[in-house]
Amino acid sequence: MFPELDLLRNECMNCTKCPLHSGRRNMVFGVGNPEAKVMFVGEGPGEQEDIQGKPFAGKSGQLLDKYLEIVDLSRNDNIYIANIVKCRPPQNRDPKPEEQDACIEHLRKQVKLIQPKIIVCLGRIAAQRLISPDFRVTSQHGQFIEKGGILFMGTFHPSALLRNPANKPHALSDFQALRDKIKELSL
Repeated sequence: MFPELDLLRNECMNCTKCPLHSGRRNMVFGVGNPEAKVMFVGEGPGEQEDIQGKPFAGKSGQLLDKYLEIVDLSRNDNIYIANIVKCRPPQNRDPKPEEQDACIEHLRKQVKLIQPKIIVCLGRIAAQRLISPDFRVTSQHGQFIEKGGILFMGTFHPSALLRNPANKPHALSDFQALRDKIKELSL
């Protein structure tokens, strides 16, 4: 149904540009509606994502789904979710800059094919890679920044919210701001 996205998925499946490919169970390409106007980008797959082959599949994914539901979004209907890197870093560590560099072109191609109007960066790694290297989630979360005709917003990674629940109200506020921006833009 989306042949160019399928070709890109196959390209990612065969990618050996960095060492992460050798330890993966599954390449985690992305999920959601390829025609979505809102795209979420995380840093990379964790253990559950590597097992299931889809982003945000574990407890952090359950929390993300709750936030999405609150603002009438769904990974099955009106958003698309991907990651900076497509293979799991060992022990769920942050992807190294060289691993991000090796994989970023895949994400750029995904963005070009999906053509989102808004990209929500989930966590520090995604926000620093896509918005600005000095982006600080704790102080800049929920702010929209336009780059290349796309609105970017950084917010807390769901895993970080599980470790530090005190930030959950801030994340909820960010998702509500996202809902308001979607309505404002009639997306």
